Amino acid sequence: MVDFLGSYHAILGRPCYAKFMAIPNHTFLKLKMPGPNDIITVSSAFSHAFTCDHEHYELATAVINLFELPRLKESLILAVLDCNKPTSSSAFRPLEETKAVGIDPTDLAPSQIGT
Repeated sequence: MVDFLGSYHAILGRPCYAKFMAIPNHTFLKLKMPGPNDIITVSSAFSHAFTCDHEHYELATAVINLFELPRLKESLILAVLDCNKPTSSSAFRPLEETKAVGIDPTDLAPSQIGT
């Protein structure tokens, strides 16, 4: 058993299923295994499973945001500070030679394309 909020009270793996000869059916939310007198069936409801999944999705998102948002904020501040540095006009040069081509007759400045 786990002592924290979670979707499951216990997480059973394949070795446990094999030991207890249990058969999980995730479609019908049932777990069947042989008992001393008859077959033991553990079942749940779809509404309960949906509620648990939704609550724990929100909990997991909040925990991740608690750790990730400060790091994201810090990297964003550094990126903004880098963008505010003045750049020279010679920093932006085409990789290849360009040629002026008039695409729009109403446009006074011709467009530049690579040759």
